Amino acid sequence: MGLYDKFARLAGEREQFQTSGLNPFGICIDEIYSATEGRIGKQKIVLAGTNNYLGLTFNAQAIADGQAALAAQGTGTTGSRMANGSYGSHLTLEHELAAFFDRPTAIVFSTGYTANLGVISTLADPSAVVLIDADCHASIYDACALGGAQIIRFRHNDAQDLERRMVRLGERARDAIIIVEGIYSMLGDVAPLVEIVDIKRRLGGYLLVDEAHSFGVMGAGGRGLAQELGVEQDVDIVLGTFSKSLASIGGFAVGSKAMDVLRYCSRPYIFTASPSPSSIASVRSSLKTIAQHPELREKLWSNAHRLYHGLAKLGYELGPRISPVVPVMIGSKEVGLRLWRDLIANGVYVNLVLPPAAPAGITLLRCSVNAAHSEEQIDTIIQAFAELKQ
Repeated sequence: MGLYDKFARLAGEREQFQTSGLNPFGICIDEIYSATEGRIGKQKIVLAGTNNYLGLTFNAQAIADGQAALAAQGTGTTGSRMANGSYGSHLTLEHELAAFFDRPTAIVFSTGYTANLGVISTLADPSAVVLIDADCHASIYDACALGGAQIIRFRHNDAQDLERRMVRLGERARDAIIIVEGIYSMLGDVAPLVEIVDIKRRLGGYLLVDEAHSFGVMGAGGRGLAQELGVEQDVDIVLGTFSKSLASIGGFAVGSKAMDVLRYCSRPYIFTASPSPSSIASVRSSLKTIAQHPELREKLWSNAHRLYHGLAKLGYELGPRISPVVPVMIGSKEVGLRLWRDLIANGVYVNLVLPPAAPAGITLLRCSVNAAHSEEQIDTIIQAFAELKQ
C-alpha cells in the first residue's frame, strides 16, 4: 500500500473540482485592494468571506506599527519563548489583553489553533472529563484528543442535554471541563451561556469559552458573548484568536493568576516559535482601536442586518440568527460549487463550505460581513445572490 493510497477517494474528489473550473480549495485571490475588495483573475470582487469583522486589515496605524516593529526588531523571533525568551512586546501585549478583559493573566500563542491546543490539551489530561458542544471547532476536538481526556459531546446549543450528561457524571461533574464557543463559525449562532452558567453553578465544573468569532463583535466593550450576556465572572478561561477582529495572526487565553502555570507545562506553548514582532505590534494597535471605536461594532451589526434581511427577502434559507456570519443553506455539493463560481463571476467572493466542515451534512455559501463594507457593497452581495435566483 502506498503512503497516500488511503486518500485516493479524497484526491479524486478534489481532482474533479480542479478540472471543472475554479477550485474552492485552491482559489487564489490575485490582488487585495482593501479590506473589502480584491481581484480573482480578471474579475474584481467584493470580499464577503474573510472573517475580518471590524475591517482592520488595512488600518493605517496597525500597518505603520507593524512596519516599525519589523524595522526595529526584525522579521521573527526564530524560536519559542521558553527557549529564546520573550520580546518586550510579547509581554506588553499580554498585560494589555489582561487589562482589556479585566483578568489577572493573559498568555499569547502563535495562532488561535495553538491557543486552544496549548490550553485545552494541558488541562484535559487522561484524568479529566471534557464536555464539548458537538459543533465546536476542530482545534478543540484535537486538543482534547491530544490531552487524552474522556470526551463527552452534547447536542449543539442544547443546555438540557449538557445538564443530563453532567448529572450522569455524579461527583465527577464538579471537576469536569465544559467547552463552548461564543459565535459558532459556520451557522453564526451563539452558545446559550446563561443556561450553561446556571448548570455550572448548580453542578460544578469549569467553563472555557472560545470567543474567536465573538471577540470584538459582541459585548459593550467588545469582549465577546460572555460580556454581552453578563456572565464573565462565571467563565474560567476565555480563548481567542488574533486572526478575526484583530486582523493579524496569533491567539490568546485569559484567566486567573493560576493559569500562568500553563506556560511551564503546555507543550504547544513551549515548543512553538513565538509570534513575529510585526504581528504583535499590529495586534496591539488593533486592540486599542477596538477599545476606542465602538462605532465599528455598530457598523458591523448594521451591515449584518442589511445582508441577512436582503438575502431572506430573496427566499434563501439562512442561519438561525442575525450575525456577522451569514450562512446560505444549499441543497447539494454540486449546486453549492456551481453557485459559488457564479457568485465570483458576478463579482462576489464567499466561502464554500462542504461536509464534514459544515454541520449536519449540509453545504453552505458562508458570507461574513465587516465594518468596512459600505451599504453599496452589501447591496452588491445581495444583487449577486438575486442573479443566482434568476
